[in-house]
Amino acid sequence: MKSARTGRTLPKAALPQKTCAACARPFAWRRKWARDWAQVKYCSKRCAGRGG
Repeated sequence: MKSARTGRTLPKAALPQKTCAACARPFAWRRKWARDWAQVKYCSKRCAGRGG
């Protein structure tokens, strides 16, 4: 994720995080989730298959 002010990438600690609905582990924002971050519930395809 790029900083709006400088255009530089942010450190991992500054990225938004959520908790996985299936395994309850925290996971961070990924570029492939940029368009639909609000709908992301699971940290991986494996957890999405298990449900939560």
